[in-house]
Parts: sequence; structure tokens; C-alpha cells
Amino acid sequence: MASAVQKIKLSSSRDIPFNKLVLSQSNVRRVKAGMSIEQLAESIALRTLLQSLSVRAVLDEDGKENGMFEVPAGGRRYRALELLVKQKRMSKTQPVPCVVRDDGLAEDDSLAENDERIGLHPLDQFRTFKLLLDGGMSEQDIAARHFVSPAIVKQRLRLASVSPKLQEVYAEDGMTLEQLMAFSVTADQARQEQVWENVSNSGYDEPYQIRRMLTENTVRASDRRAQFIGLDAYEQAGGSILRDLFEQDDGGWLQDVSLLDRLVTDKLKAQAETVAAEGWKWIAVAVNFPYGHNDGLRELDGIPVDLTDDERTSIDALRAEYDKLEADYAEADELPDEIDQRLGEIEAALSTFDARPVIYDPADITRAGVFISIDDDGALSVDRGYVRPEDEAPAVDTTAGSADGADTLDRDEESASVSRAVITVGGAPAEPDDDEDDAIKPLPDRLITDLTAHRTLALRDALAAHPPVAFVAVLHNFVLATFYRFASSSGCLEIAVRSPTLPAQAPGLNDSASAKAMDARHDAWKARLPKEDDSVWDVLVAFDATEQASLLAHCAALSVNALYEPANRYNEGRVSANAVRRRLDHADVLARAVGLDMVAAGWKTGVDNYLGRVTKPRILEAVREAKGEQSVQLIDHLKKGDMAREAERLLEGTGWLPEPLRLAVTGNDADGAPATAETEALPEFLADDEEQVDLDDDRPDVSAAE
Repeated sequence: MASAVQKIKLSSSRDIPFNKLVLSQSNVRRVKAGMSIEQLAESIALRTLLQSLSVRAVLDEDGKENGMFEVPAGGRRYRALELLVKQKRMSKTQPVPCVVRDDGLAEDDSLAENDERIGLHPLDQFRTFKLLLDGGMSEQDIAARHFVSPAIVKQRLRLASVSPKLQEVYAEDGMTLEQLMAFSVTADQARQEQVWENVSNSGYDEPYQIRRMLTENTVRASDRRAQFIGLDAYEQAGGSILRDLFEQDDGGWLQDVSLLDRLVTDKLKAQAETVAAEGWKWIAVAVNFPYGHNDGLRELDGIPVDLTDDERTSIDALRAEYDKLEADYAEADELPDEIDQRLGEIEAALSTFDARPVIYDPADITRAGVFISIDDDGALSVDRGYVRPEDEAPAVDTTAGSADGADTLDRDEESASVSRAVITVGGAPAEPDDDEDDAIKPLPDRLITDLTAHRTLALRDALAAHPPVAFVAVLHNFVLATFYRFASSSGCLEIAVRSPTLPAQAPGLNDSASAKAMDARHDAWKARLPKEDDSVWDVLVAFDATEQASLLAHCAALSVNALYEPANRYNEGRVSANAVRRRLDHADVLARAVGLDMVAAGWKTGVDNYLGRVTKPRILEAVREAKGEQSVQLIDHLKKGDMAREAERLLEGTGWLPEPLRLAVTGNDADGAPATAETEALPEFLADDEEQVDLDDDRPDVSAAE
């Protein structure tokens, strides 16, 4: 016959006056952790005691109860009650709910109570905060009652707004808390679920990748357009901003891109209307002009507005303070932070005097124009005083032509005496869709031209910084022209001196480090040279040898032409395949001589300048060369746009370069034997399945002319 199951018996409970309780030495908690005693006391004052104390009767020497009870489990609650008594917020005789234990060990009770405690799941906390908010509590009330900061409450409430489907995935340990936090960047739950479906199947689910996918159709608040408009103006116009409460987001992401662009256009056009009142013939407006947008235009020489006596006094005082600080800390290994900050403030103050307004001849203004754009910091940039070649002579028709790629937005009727400025707003042409075939095809001619434009600009900057090499380069050109009159090519220096025009569409060319360095160097020399050309000789003679060498290097650098130019029906008589090849070969010689490093020159392979303009096999080839086959497997299943963006991240910091930007290996370096005219071939990125044809070989008239 089966024995009966013995039923358990729970310990009895009773209310014991607080002054009959003492803290037991058997309590195993020795290290402070979690909520402080003060916070726990406030919680008890708000909600009373939510959990009974576990106590044991204190026995005298004879083993009899003496009326006191020790607390082995619940020591923190005891201390909180003790604090309330000391603060006279609770009577010392207040009955306290207690569970009275009389068997087992007190230490075992204390250890079990702490071990068996399970913290609240974060998801339950998120949802409860949401219930409290819906129940009428404010975020500040919730924070005060649960002893956290309002920012923590905002974060928890944001997590509670994530899609319920994703919350369940998190509850089942299907995603991490960091991933759930990444999804909270947007309130669009359908988009959250769509992104999770994409990333969960690919293993491509790092929090930063999730954030990138959720914000890929937005504009960062640090973008020059957003800085120019201002976030307040954007929001007042009805725009919304995504904010990340868990990571530094630099102001967030602007969701309504079309609204942002409209606000930018309207503000730029309003600024253009103000500038137009000065009497300029034309005004070109763009968010950012491409490099070389003012090539072929004559820049007017204006006269800076004279400084006032107060301004001169301020300049002298600032320079004196600057010189004194530099002298005082000349021997210091490192400037103190406050001194370094002050020197920066003085430099900024002095620069404002250098950028004072310029006065132009009214007669020049009527035939010249202005470029209005936004600089890197989001500030308005107004570049006045450029004359187009067709406007050099007095024009009968006072209508100014539009700038390249610009659409005329506003035009008033001309009057007999004064013509209103024509304001144009430029736009970038759209790039054609890329081929998605699996085969690795030759790079597009347009892309190679853009890449070699970056290399040409970097090579110009490098050559200008190496006067000895520049001397040899110029001498090489002169020797060819003097002693080899019938040479088919003079190399990559086109000395007239003429500066070849670079393709204006190459992405990032205008903001590249090489472009900025060349412009700064050019402006510095221009400031030192006389305005009248009949005085140039005397100025050059006064320069020392180092200055002359540096100036020559700069002039030589401007003539560098390392561009790839595909032969076509428009230039087949001017540009042959052999001529382009010889030009690129000489550019490699020059690049090795100056130690050209495109990575050091600022090149970063990205979506806009390469990855978004080549096929998927090319993208995978780049990642394979830089990171290996394992990295390729992370992205080979993605669509073209996602693959390009992730490849950009993988290539960051690797120094990988597209083939047209690499330093070519010489024949001797490659196989120990110099290359010959018979064995020389085009680089692999120019190779095609079809035989390369030299255009000149098919044109005997051109050969005869040469």
C-alpha cells in the first residue's frame, strides 16, 4: 500500500513591534549592491513594506525566548525601517510583518532568500513603465518613484514602443538588448519588422548595421544642408527627426528629405535675391559646387574695405597678446588647455578681419557673377567676382546664360538701362544604373576618368611639394621639345603652362584634401605676386632660390594631366590609345618619384566614388583583396545597394585602392625584365575581351601628319 505524501507546513507569520527586532549576524549579505538604504526607505514610505522579514526568536542562556527577534533574511529592509524611525517618520513600536522561523540554519535562510531572487526581465520593466505612463504618471513621476533618472525612463519607454513582434523575439532570447535598442531609432514598426526579417536571415545583424538600414533614406543632422537650415526651422516646417536615445547620434536623422531640400533651395534663393541687388549679371546657386566650377573664368580683383581705427587697435592688441602667449610658452612641451583655447580664439578673431567685404568696380559688377553655396560647416558661402569669357566685351544682349547643369528658376524682363541678375540653381546629373551581371567587366570609361581625376589632383599636389622632382619633370619636357622635335608625346606635363580641366562630375573631388591644398597654395602665391604682369620679372628675381623652386614646382604641378581619356569619335584625331598609355606610364614614373600615396592623400573608397558605380563582382573582388574570402561571404548575398554600403564599411581603414589609383608595377619589378613596346599591354582594368585597337593605326592621314 503506497505511503501518504507528507504535506509541508509553512512558517507562521505575525506582526512584531520594530523595537523588538535586531539585525542578525547570520545575514550573509556583506557587500552593498542594488538600491541604496535611503531609496528603499523612500519606497517603503510610498508603498509600505511589500515583503515580510524572516526572523528567529532570540534565546537566553536557558534556551528560552527573551521576547526579541533577530533578522537573518531581510537586513536591508530592516535598515530602511530603522532609518525611517531615526527620521521620526515611523514609530519605533510600529508592528512589522514577519515570518517566524524555528528550524534549519539562519545562514541557510539568508543565502536562500538572496539566491532565489530573480530580477525583473527588462521587457517587463519597459511594459510596466508604459502602463504607469498610460495610467496618468508623468515621466518625472515614474523616475522619482523608481529612483532612476528621467533619461532612463525615456529610454525604457522608447524600447516599449518597438514592434510587439520584435519584443516577443527579444523575450525568447532571439535578439540581444542592444539589437532591440537599435530598432528603437524609428517608431515605424512595419519598417522595424521588415529590417529584422532581412538581417535575422543573413546574420548581418549588428546593432550599428540595424541603425544604418533604418536610417538609410534620411539625412544626418550634421549634413551641411541641415546645419544651414537649422533643426528648429526644419521642425517648425513640419519635418520630423529620428533620435537615438542609446547612442551618440549627432543630432539625429532628418526624415523628410524633400522638405529639407525645398527649405534649402528657398533659403539659398532668398540669399541670392539679396546679393542680386548689388547689380551682378548672374548668380549661380548650388548646395555644393564641383571642383573646377570656376575654371576658365576671370576673377575680379576687388579692394578690401579699409579698416577703421578701432579695428586696427583691436588687431594690434590681439597680435600682441598672441605673440606674448607664444613667447611665454615657447619652451613648454605642451600648451595648457586654456592657453591653447585662447590662441585659437585669437586666430579666429583675426581671421574675421581678413574676411572683410571687398569693393568692386561698378563697371565690372555689371558683367560679372557670383557663386552662392553652403560650406562644409553649413554656413553660407558667397564667392563674388567672376567674369565669363563671353562677357568680357560689352554685351549687346544683357541676358546671361545659365551655368552648366543648372535650371533657371527666376528671370525678370530686361529693361533698357539695367538688367536684373539671372539666378540659377544647379543640380547634379543622375548616374545610370549599374550592370548586375556576375562577370567582372572592364571599369566604365566615365569611372576611370573620374578616378584618374582624383589621382591627377593628388599627383599635382605631391609634385608641388617636391621642387627637385618638378625641376626634372619640367626639364624632361623641355628636352623632349628641344632635342626631339618629332616625339609623339611629351609625357604627362602639358607645359604651356596649361592646366587641363578635370571632370566636374567626379564625386568628392571638390572637397578632397588635394584640392584644398592646391587651392590654398595657389591663393598664397597669388597674394605674393603683383597684379600687373609687367612687374612679375622684378618680383621673381627678388625671390630666393627656395622660393623660385617652390613657385616653379607649383606651376609645373598645375600642368599635370594623368587623366584617362577614352578614345571616341570626338577626339580620335587628338587622343590615341598609345598616347593615353604613354601619358599614364609617365604619370606612374612621376608618382614613384614623388612617393604618391593616394591613401595618404585622403582617398577613401566609398559608395559614391567607386563601389556604387561598379558591378557586384567588382565589389566582391575589392573586399576579397582587402579582407579575404571570409568577409566576402558576409555580403555576397546582399542586393547591390546594401552590398556597396557594407563593402564601404569593410574597406574602411584597409587602404584598398581601385586599380587606376594604384602605383603601377614596372616591368623590372614584375618579372625581372623591362617591358618593351611589343610586350607592353594596357592595365587589367582597361582590358576587354575584344582586341584593343590603336586609333592611329586605322588613320593613315593622322600617321602621316605626325
